[in-house]
Amino acid sequence: MNKYEIMMILKPDLEDDAKNAVLDGFKAILTEGEGVVDNVDTEKLGLRELAYEIKDYTKGLYVVIDTHTTPEAIAEFERLSRINPSVLRHLTLRRD
Repeated sequence: MNKYEIMMILKPDLEDDAKNAVLDGFKAILTEGEGVVDNVDTEKLGLRELAYEIKDYTKGLYVVIDTHTTPEAIAEFERLSRINPSVLRHLTLRRD
């Protein structure tokens, strides 16, 4: 298992229930098998102004996820985050 840091930008107009449902779904994918989600931080960066407009949004909710998981779980996370309409952008980094 490898250590990863994931940063996501979610739509700013998501209600708390919808935001939690999206994050819980992604956490379930990352913890399949032996994966562990170490931290989900929605408060540190929070709602911020975007440098440029993304899908007609000028603000976004930044979320940082720290996890230990398999490359297969990351590949599935990447696939689902690309098609999820609540996710504006995402970036996954492998930490050593």
